[in-house]
Amino acid sequence: VQLQASGGGLVQPGGSLRLSCAVSGLTLNYYAIVWFRQAPGKEREGVSCISTGGASYYTDSVKGRFTISRDRAKNTIYLQMTNMKPEDTAVYYCAARGRWACNYNDIDFWGKGTQVTVSS
Repeated sequence: VQLQASGGGLVQPGGSLRLSCAVSGLTLNYYAIVWFRQAPGKEREGVSCISTGGASYYTDSVKGRFTISRDRAKNTIYLQMTNMKPEDTAVYYCAARGRWACNYNDIDFWGKGTQVTVSS
């Protein structure tokens, strides 16, 4: 099983980025996919999740700015980030949870992260 996050980079405040999580070795029919982030000196936090049925969830700080989506044909999950803020700066990870529902616990597989920096 592999989860490969990509799409990170440097963006100015108010700008946008789209992260991708390419998944191999498992099917999205049976795994909820979760985006986490970890900023320097802070604990890892759950950012967004998409269930096997397509329901999406967001932590309060990103609601209205981030959108999670998936392409089943490509086995890829996306995180569209808009109106970005300096506090969004972190390493972003995608992870798979072998249950239909979303939760930020009980993660079965982790991917490597991608750095997102929001700065002018």
